[in-house]
Formats: sequence, C-alpha cells, structure tokens
Amino acid sequence: MAHLSQSLYSAARPKFPYRGSSGQGIDRRKLTWSRFPVIVGCASTDSLTSLTQNNAAEIELKHLVSQHGWDVRRLNIDDEDEIRRVSLVQAEAFHIPLALFNDFFFMFFQAEVLSALLYKLKNSPSDRYACLVAEQTSQPETSSSSSVVGVVDVTAQTESSVLCHFPGVEEYLYVSGLAVSKAQRRKKMASTLLKACDVLCYLWGFKLLALRAYEDDAAARNLYSNAGYSVVETDPLWTSTWIGRKRRVLMTKRFS
Repeated sequence: MAHLSQSLYSAARPKFPYRGSSGQGIDRRKLTWSRFPVIVGCASTDSLTSLTQNNAAEIELKHLVSQHGWDVRRLNIDDEDEIRRVSLVQAEAFHIPLALFNDFFFMFFQAEVLSALLYKLKNSPSDRYACLVAEQTSQPETSSSSSVVGVVDVTAQTESSVLCHFPGVEEYLYVSGLAVSKAQRRKKMASTLLKACDVLCYLWGFKLLALRAYEDDAAARNLYSNAGYSVVETDPLWTSTWIGRKRRVLMTKRFS
C-alpha cells in the first residue's frame, strides 16, 4: 500500500462555482508535469521467457514493454502531477459530452476518476494492482509528465462469474480503464498497453487475464481479439431490455 500526498485528495474534491467578493467562478488550476528519471532498461515479452517464476517477481523493470514507438511502465506514485495526468487521460476517454454545462460536469467526472485512482493506489498491495502508463519512446529527460498519453489498470480479482468458466483457476488479472489520448489513437498504443498486461501477468505468476467490452463496440472487440482475447460470456438479454443497460461481453486470455 502506498502513502499519497494529502494535496491529491484535495484535488479530487472539485470546487463549486460561486459568486464571491472577487466575482470569479471556478479556479482552474494549471498543471505542470515532471518526469522521474530512467533507472533500469526496458524489456520485451520475448526477453522475459528466460525468467523463472521464482525470480520474476523480484525484478524491477523501468519499462514492461517497448514497441511500436511506445514505452509502458508503472505509474510513478510519488509524482502527484503524473497521477493527475492519468486521471485526465481516462476522464477524457470515458466522459460522455453533454449539450449543456459540459465543462462543469467534466470537471466533476475527472475528480471522480482521480478519487477512484487514489483509493486503489492507497489500498491495494503493489502485487495486486498496477496502473500502467504509456509514453513515447526516447523521450528526453527534460520532458514533462504530460508525455503520458495512455493508461490501463490491472487488478487481481476472484469474481466467481469469471472463474466459473475456468475450473481450477483461483484468481485472475482484470484489465480495465484502457484509455489513449485522442491525438495518439490508431498508433498501436492500445495494443502495446495490452502487451504490457501480458508481461505483468507473467511477472506476477497469473495464468488468466479478463476484461469486458460492450457487445456493439466492434473496434474494441477487434482490438482485444487481435491481442489474444476470446469471448466466453455475454450479458443476458434482459440487462438491456429491462434496465436499459448496454450489453457487455466477457473476454479472457489464458496462458499455459
């Protein structure tokens, strides 16, 4: 579990606009980013095949994967601005624009994303949860944390609705929150992030990866299928006809 700065929790509570003596509304903070230095070289999936399960977890890698012009590493939990940047990337990817007061509601949505990220970072063991971030390969050391343009969450879970399809498997890694900055899409970053999930699965000694996608999201399902995932379950029809929720598919990837 990690100790996080109190200032991040303050950032997760957005300010309500009001008319004060200054006559101004919301104070939008300008964020600056700082990147921590490279410590260890990167590793590809192929280079990890020579590792044994006993010593894999003891090895710290600066980059889990480096391919297609992207480097993927774990989020630096000591960098407050990088944590805010991650919440921004995810909020921009998953926020549904509104016709009225969109900026206002987006601010609250980002605060909600940041709050959830802080909770996971603080309360999850380092070998049960990881937030992976992507940045361009060969970024200069003077670059800022705004170079983080992709993110994905990986969490150890034991949900019975997943494990019932895999007798003998006791837990798995759940992939969620995959987000890529709009300007960097269609550049194989999402595929690189998924490859990093494979590497982390190996390092932590898991045999199963799982994720969910909307049934009608052909682009996402093709991405996951190309990464080796296959559909094992679809939400029942009543979830969409009775409660108005979009149906999802459960997709998994198993390692021998």
